[in-house]
Amino acid sequence: MGISSIPLERLYSKTHSMYKLVVLASMRALELNTGAAQLIQQEEENVLQAALHEIVEEKITYAQAK
Repeated sequence: MGISSIPLERLYSKTHSMYKLVVLASMRALELNTGAAQLIQQEEENVLQAALHEIVEEKITYAQAK
């Protein structure tokens, strides 16, 4: 399943900010690229795809600083 198979609206609804979405996905992709285990069952060949799927499935989230 590719990046284009994830509706942008679903991704955006998880962060309500494109900036937060990009930062969250890139940070997680870096973790996956350095050997972190995927939190989803389906194996993705691309770390960015895996990160985006983890965001959509709410396996990773962010905490807003106060």
